[in-house]
Amino acid sequence: MHLLRLNLAVAASGFRRYATYRVATAAGVFTNTVFGFILAYTFIALWHERPQLGGYGQSQALTFVWTGQALLAAAALMGGGFQDELHERIRNGDIAVDLYRPVDLQLWWLAHDLGRAAFQLVGRGVVPMVAGALVFDLALPASPLVWALFLLSVLLAVVVSFAVRYLWALCGFWLLDSTGLSALSTLLSMFFSGMLLPLNVFPGEFGDVARQLPWAATLQVPADVLLGTQPGGALAGLAFQAVWAVVLLAAGRLLQALATRKVVVQGG
Repeated sequence: MHLLRLNLAVAASGFRRYATYRVATAAGVFTNTVFGFILAYTFIALWHERPQLGGYGQSQALTFVWTGQALLAAAALMGGGFQDELHERIRNGDIAVDLYRPVDLQLWWLAHDLGRAAFQLVGRGVVPMVAGALVFDLALPASPLVWALFLLSVLLAVVVSFAVRYLWALCGFWLLDSTGLSALSTLLSMFFSGMLLPLNVFPGEFGDVARQLPWAATLQVPADVLLGTQPGGALAGLAFQAVWAVVLLAAGRLLQALATRKVVVQGG
């Protein structure tokens, strides 16, 4: 119970921290909305030439666009969040303070990232989605159950995203500069999450592989749950996300144990 209260306090702290950056949030909402319109009109042109591309109708494709804009910051599809901060703490030795806290390092940052994601979903996700719905004919569900499953899928998407970024951040125990890794992490996330183009559009075996990678759990699956196009149904999509979350979190714990046992903290 004490551990639960502590993690809830850390999550609340993460929410409040990002809520203080009001100008940055407003700028993010504006950027997400503008980029959403650019993508939407690009998709309209593409689907005009190729109706039912990837198994989506035009309304479904547009809904995919605005779902991506709603989750862009919450699921950290372009990186960011705690990743760079954690690496910097590893680099300058402040990680030693973190390791003395009465809570597991991974759980601490997971709770913090969940708080950040909750704010970003509300602060930066709702307005672009509403703007898209007002201008375009979106295929949004009427069933409250579908929306509930979608929100659960979003939660799992954030956990998977955290787990991936946590692994990248832990590489800082062995590297002096994480700039290259951060760029690679962002590139992989943008491409394989479906942010630029739905993974259903990718052809053949390449598409099959892309849809099984963990990044698919951060956008492709939540979007398909919302649209009702998830192969095998929404529960199959949630199971896919849950499996990746467990596997990646376990990998993070193993790498964390190896790093804190075998590596001398840089600067410490």
